[in-house]
Amino acid sequence: MNKEKSEMLRYMNIKKLLIKLAIPSILAMMVNALYNLVDTFFVSQSEGLDAVAALSIVFPIQLIILGIGLMLGVGSASVFSRAFGRKDIDKMKKSVNTAIFLNVTLTLTVSFFSYIFLDELLALFSAEPDNIDFARDYLLIILIALIPFSLSVMMNNLTRAEGRVKIAMWSLVIGAGVNIILDPLFIFDWGFGLGIQGAAYATAIAKTAAFIFIFGQAMTKKSSLAIDFKYMIKPSYKVGKEIVFVGLPSFARVALGAVLIIIVNNLISDHAVNSDEASLYQSIYGVINKLIRFSLMAGFGLVQGMVPIIGYNFGAKIYERVHKVLKFASLLLLGYFTLALIGVMIFAPNLFEIFTSNEDIANKAEFIRLGSKAFRIVAIGFTFITYQVVLSSSYQAMGYPVRAFIVALSRRFILFIPIALLLTNYFGIDGIWWTFVAADVIAGLGSFIVYVFEMKQLKTRFTG
Repeated sequence: MNKEKSEMLRYMNIKKLLIKLAIPSILAMMVNALYNLVDTFFVSQSEGLDAVAALSIVFPIQLIILGIGLMLGVGSASVFSRAFGRKDIDKMKKSVNTAIFLNVTLTLTVSFFSYIFLDELLALFSAEPDNIDFARDYLLIILIALIPFSLSVMMNNLTRAEGRVKIAMWSLVIGAGVNIILDPLFIFDWGFGLGIQGAAYATAIAKTAAFIFIFGQAMTKKSSLAIDFKYMIKPSYKVGKEIVFVGLPSFARVALGAVLIIIVNNLISDHAVNSDEASLYQSIYGVINKLIRFSLMAGFGLVQGMVPIIGYNFGAKIYERVHKVLKFASLLLLGYFTLALIGVMIFAPNLFEIFTSNEDIANKAEFIRLGSKAFRIVAIGFTFITYQVVLSSSYQAMGYPVRAFIVALSRRFILFIPIALLLTNYFGIDGIWWTFVAADVIAGLGSFIVYVFEMKQLKTRFTG
């Protein structure tokens, strides 16, 4: 056990500690969001907007795998952090090695069935005649790298849980750096000229490189993760169950994001005048998705920095530190999401123009006009999601999976689907963008009320 990390989580000034842990996490999350944004940018320059739409079509598969990695990573990190706080070395070992076993098993299963039912999946995802070939070419290659991708996501969470945030950051920096270097080399004619397949190869290699680095670091003596293959082949059912239950809200949040993409793309197909218009709006939605992930990732990185502090101190029953970090993180997150909203309102047209150099003038103007309008509408809800993000992550860190699951479910599923069906009937495709706002506002206000209640409960624990 690393005594220095334990003392840091227990005694260091809470504001300084959050910033110390959050800055590498923020950089790591932003760099990680760069993966798909870079793919989208280079593909748009080489293949055009139909290929950009294809990336949006296949993105749900990558989100499902991301969800598995986060579920097992957040779940095992929560179990590990609380065991770390209690100095329970046996459970620390079981949490890490059981999570690795579950990760390989689940990701291999998803990869296998995705390959077998590839065409059926593309039909389900509402691929259009203009983009289905691009989607198939990309997905066939990306399936190869799903296991190292999921494992790297999981190991990243565990590495942060033991306090080695710089290692976690460098893993993502290496992956994104490799991706940025290889993308143009593999995509454009002056390199290998593989087009969208080149983007898939670059991403596969980059995700594998990130995994190799972080797994290698976990095997060193400096790590407290204690990877042991004997524990992997004999995983703990009890610990595995706890990992899944605690991490399930993370999977639900990401998997429901995948479901959301499928639903939105199908709604676009249903309400578009023709296949060309459907593909245009699917490309707009794809770009919005990537831009949102990139612009909000700093906020999610801040929350990731908060999680090990909450997990350790809640496990050690130092509730005053839990209260302090929640309060400070919430204020910072609210400020950041507000700045992100202002940035979108000002720069939305400029952001969409970046993805249009390969298009004819008429299509380009329409893409920028419709895309910036949609992005500005969606961004209205940014500030309202602050307390939902804080609540969901803190519940997981404390080991309250049911509460976290309900919070995660409210915005992405319970609210979004009925509101989307209602608004698209009245406003067509524009109703999709207003659905994001309505769901964010309602879920955000509800989460704020619950947050205030939970903060009072925490204060009662340490003041009596």
